[in-house]
Amino acid sequence: MRSAALDTVTAALLAAFPTSTTAGAPDGPAAYALPAAVRRAVDFIDAHADQPLALDDIVRAAGIGPRALQEAFRRHKGTTPTAYLRDTRLERAHRELQAADPTSGATVAAVAARWGFTHRGRFAAAHQQVYGRSPLETLLS
Repeated sequence: MRSAALDTVTAALLAAFPTSTTAGAPDGPAAYALPAAVRRAVDFIDAHADQPLALDDIVRAAGIGPRALQEAFRRHKGTTPTAYLRDTRLERAHRELQAADPTSGATVAAVAARWGFTHRGRFAAAHQQVYGRSPLETLLS
């Protein structure tokens, strides 16, 4: 949080008092994207992770271009917007599997599909890698 605040203050100062370094700086995808755009994208993903989303949807919510958003995510989150979306969905599917009652008809396939995972094998592999056990083991525990 401190780093994000420092970045914001630095960007504001550079915008208010341009230097030879910032004068004529690129306005394209490589240009600096404020953490606020990342925050808007994260908020949008968190609020809509259960819905079909494309990068274009996230870009519109963030209010910057796709390349700038990807660069901002790499810089501030260490990932990409689509990877963040996938990780968010995986975490929520995991929580749902933990809370589900398999005797009431809950299935791994239904939970995976609800969170946008159409390929059960990839879902199972990702779940195993992150949580150290299969989705079925999580459901049955």
